Amino acid sequence: MKPKYIVCFLLMPALAGVLRAESEEEYYAVFLEGAKVGHAIHSRAVTGNRVTTSEMVNITMSRMGVEISVTMTETSVETARGEPLGFAVEQDLGMMVMKSVGTVNQDGTVTVRRKSMGGEQTRSFIWPRGAVMAEGLRLLVLRKGLKEGTSYTAKVFSPGIMQAVDSEIVIGAKEDIDLLGRIVNLTKVEIVMSMPGMGQVVTTSYVDDEFNALKSITPMAGMVLELVSCPKEFAMAGNDMFDIVDKMFVASPEPLGNVGSAKSIAYNLKLVVGAQDLIIPASDNQRVKKLDDGSVIVVVEPVFETRIGRYPYRGRDKELLEALEATRFLQSDDKKVVELARGAVRGAKDAGEAARKIERFVADYIDEVSLSVGYASASEVVQSRRGDCSEFAVLTAAMCRAVGIPSRVVMGVAYVDDWGGYQGFGGHAWTEAYVGDRWIGLDAAFKSGGRGGYDAGHIALAIGNGEPGDFFNLAATLGQFRITKVMVNRGQ
Repeated sequence: MKPKYIVCFLLMPALAGVLRAESEEEYYAVFLEGAKVGHAIHSRAVTGNRVTTSEMVNITMSRMGVEISVTMTETSVETARGEPLGFAVEQDLGMMVMKSVGTVNQDGTVTVRRKSMGGEQTRSFIWPRGAVMAEGLRLLVLRKGLKEGTSYTAKVFSPGIMQAVDSEIVIGAKEDIDLLGRIVNLTKVEIVMSMPGMGQVVTTSYVDDEFNALKSITPMAGMVLELVSCPKEFAMAGNDMFDIVDKMFVASPEPLGNVGSAKSIAYNLKLVVGAQDLIIPASDNQRVKKLDDGSVIVVVEPVFETRIGRYPYRGRDKELLEALEATRFLQSDDKKVVELARGAVRGAKDAGEAARKIERFVADYIDEVSLSVGYASASEVVQSRRGDCSEFAVLTAAMCRAVGIPSRVVMGVAYVDDWGGYQGFGGHAWTEAYVGDRWIGLDAAFKSGGRGGYDAGHIALAIGNGEPGDFFNLAATLGQFRITKVMVNRGQ
């Protein structure tokens, strides 16, 4: 089990730095739940008509005593008018370094070249109409000013997730803010980031009269992430030891026993105090009913009839065709991924049997379950054979796609009786494959650990292609609810 909310840090438009007009570096200390866990560096340089803005964030935490350090750097290149020219992303996620360089072409297309231990890949997409990056957002904020009550919207492109996030910016009143013991009167700026069907993430920044953001606060996955402007010496100083595993667990109102024997389980999810809304995805394995008080009833009933369906998929359904495409984390066109997938499904008579063969193969293939891996792509997992739940999930999905079975990565929580002393629902990732006419659940990580695989003990909170942006709903939802009641149906 692995908390992936770290990746969601890239969703923020980095107002901690984007408002600054200086070209020199600015330093920030990063705090999580009050503990210093890292530092951030912002820089902005102007050369002729080109403005280059860079944001680097380093976070170090512990997971059950295993220390992991994650470093993410985003660089945007724009004209002096804020028009996008290109971007670069470097992610050091614990075991490997991934580098992506994007060029915004004159015809509105974007060409992205990505390098990692899995090799080099080239992808393209259409630039989101009206989207801005760091300089474009800075110019917009400067034009709108800091008058209390001012509000406006922006579509902010994040190089880290290669998506545009709809954002609403609201200017608040001035407040006295504590900056590591120094009290400064600053203007409150609230940014509400939304992605369709995935809830909201709210960042509150405090800026001075020169538009310098000196403090930013973001509730995320039930925790509070803070960036505070400070001298370089403090930002780069040592960090506190912060173990995040317990923050990623949701208590169960009662022990559930062998959830693998349950035909279905109904869960009552109730909003915690201060939470606004729960957006829980429905699927063939999960029914969702929202109640008038904002709470949600989730009924998980796994699809077990799997020995059906032809593959490769030959239909025209847009969603299913997209679930066959190679992505930067699901490299189903990687030669080694294709080779392993074809070998794994040899002898399979239908899509259901092929999907189960891939699940079993991945369960055995990853031979070092490691909490030290930040987040790896499928081609990187093929090379390293290391990781935990998300590495099992992305490799399973990529191999399914490689043989023509539509697949997707699911993020959520899963029940465990005892995982390092924890009991309840922990952050988890698994896979869904389209078999016959329905999506079935595959959990190679649980199968590897001796549990049967996907079962009614899984509650999905987000579904996607394993991209960092897919964790948006996980970050927005986890920590916003508690499970008040469970009803286990073990059938006949």
